[in-house]
Amino acid sequence: MLKIGLYFGSFNPVHIGHIAIAGYLTEFTGLDQVWFVVSPHNPLKKKETLLADHHRLYMAQLAIGDNDRLKATDIEFKLPVPSYTIDTLTYLEEKYPKNKFCLIMGEDNLFTLHKWKNVNELIERCSIYVYPRYGSLRPASPLLDQILLKAKIYHVKAPLLDISGTFIRNGIKKGKDMSYFLAPAVWKYIVEMHFYEK
Repeated sequence: MLKIGLYFGSFNPVHIGHIAIAGYLTEFTGLDQVWFVVSPHNPLKKKETLLADHHRLYMAQLAIGDNDRLKATDIEFKLPVPSYTIDTLTYLEEKYPKNKFCLIMGEDNLFTLHKWKNVNELIERCSIYVYPRYGSLRPASPLLDQILLKAKIYHVKAPLLDISGTFIRNGIKKGKDMSYFLAPAVWKYIVEMHFYEK
């Protein structure tokens, strides 16, 4: 049985911070693999800022390269939109019954759990690996407090890399060289395709 961490995100674009976190989790925790679940549309984000699904998936594949412990998956492209973690988890458990799935998220997302669909069922079925994020503020919410008490949470001491897709997109828009924050193949593709320039 493989223990697989599901790393959900828009990956718009995937950057060295994402790869570093995934690499840390495969090397320093009990996870055998990390799957980048490229989301077609996060219910809590505006869709118009997203590149087309297939471009974001392809960039994730470019960033991963031949690392067999990391994988980019388009599983959510085949599911109803907007995509919800509980539905994706159900689909994956049915498709890969021999694998054990866990969730990976930043501390900022952990503090939104009380807004998630069927969250009590979700935390019953899988554990959560949480990496630190700058400026994560826990809201005053009795409901969130109850959820966090019940959830199986592993706080991992992954290095803090304060890089975001927004930072990269804004830098490109201003004509900056953002190659330092992206895998070379991803940067090459972004430049060739003129992504994020407008």
